[in-house]
Amino acid sequence: MSVEEFHLPHPDTPPQPGYLTDHKGHLVPEAHIKPVQALEDQMVRRVMGFAVDLANQIRRFKGHVFADTTTYMSLAEEQYGATKRGAKGKGNVTFQTFDGLMQVRIAVADRLTFGPELQVARGLFAECIDAWAEGARDELRTLVDDAFQADKEGQVSRDAVFRLLRLDFEDRRWRSGQEAIKDSIRVIGSKSYARFYIREGYDASWTPVPIDIAAV
Repeated sequence: MSVEEFHLPHPDTPPQPGYLTDHKGHLVPEAHIKPVQALEDQMVRRVMGFAVDLANQIRRFKGHVFADTTTYMSLAEEQYGATKRGAKGKGNVTFQTFDGLMQVRIAVADRLTFGPELQVARGLFAECIDAWAEGARDELRTLVDDAFQADKEGQVSRDAVFRLLRLDFEDRRWRSGQEAIKDSIRVIGSKSYARFYIREGYDASWTPVPIDIAAV
């Protein structure tokens, strides 16, 4: 699997012996640069070199993980006519060593957004709370307000919205608001996750091996 790799930036003005390139692309004699600034430059370049190499290794590792697990799934389907512990194409699959001490878990999570029906739901919930003014607890009003509060990117919290679907009230407007939420849900893609676990013995708890490959 081919993945795009990170590369250290190269200034438009190539560096020359005895000079450093400043933030405007100008060559500055090292004699005019404070030693602490030159030391900082060297440190950042060294650390970033390690960081970019490691990030590229993780990207390649991610490609191998999904290639290997997908190949296994295809072989299992071909041999047994069924997928391994999961529905075809849906992820949420666990692969385990024969001794039961190592696991690879693959999951696929849908990326969701909400359509204009969400604002219809907001209006219906507001009507309910206003009508229930005497009996509506402040916690319920806060829960509704939080569900429709957008962040700086203009996105609302899917978890907060889904919490409203778990509240059961007989009011027709509330139920209509819940239906509007369901109708507003748009699946705009999916993201695959791979997680890795080990344990020291057969009765021991699983310990995650922390590798964040979802972000690369």
